[in-house]
Amino acid sequence: MHFEILVEDQSGKRALEILVPRIIGEDHTSRIISYKGIGRVVPQGMRSASEASRRQLLDNLPRLLRGYGKVQGCPQTVILVCDLDDRCLKAFRKELYGILNHCHPKPEARFCIAIEEGESWLLGDLNAVKKAYPRAKDVVLNGYVNDSICGTWETLANAVYPGGARSLTGKGWQAIGAEKSKWAESITPHMCIETNQSPSFGYFVNKMQEMAGMV
Repeated sequence: MHFEILVEDQSGKRALEILVPRIIGEDHTSRIISYKGIGRVVPQGMRSASEASRRQLLDNLPRLLRGYGKVQGCPQTVILVCDLDDRCLKAFRKELYGILNHCHPKPEARFCIAIEEGESWLLGDLNAVKKAYPRAKDVVLNGYVNDSICGTWETLANAVYPGGARSLTGKGWQAIGAEKSKWAESITPHMCIETNQSPSFGYFVNKMQEMAGMV
């Protein structure tokens, strides 16, 4: 099985480049494609030229899924990985499956949503965080509730970044993005796939292995 994995940013791509081979093994292939943010779903016919040209994940999702649906002869599954942020999970899933169901033919696809943000998957393994950042603040890490809506990246920043989220935020979004990529590169090599405590990460692992015929 080949997996086309669509992610909303570079930090997600870097994390999955490390994790996916460990999840599906050597008998399957994958390609991870990152976008410049999550964007938004725009109803058909209401998309402006500027929106169509933006390299943001949800803006391009209808076109991408239609294209994958037309691919013949290669068994593949499309996996969308994105953050929930402040959306309603039920409504967001309904919106995504609405896009998929309008594709003719329809590709094999799964939607895996990090709750609240991708950093929740890193915080699902506190041992991995501590191995990557031995001086991480235990009081912050131990107060985190898995997959809670709490400002997840800020929580990780408060645990591992000098001066915490406030200091990092003051440096702007480019600095935040760069630091998120560093966290992904540093923490994911230490993560244990089987014992991660993030329910949304467990869902992602289960779907990947299910499609790979491993469960």
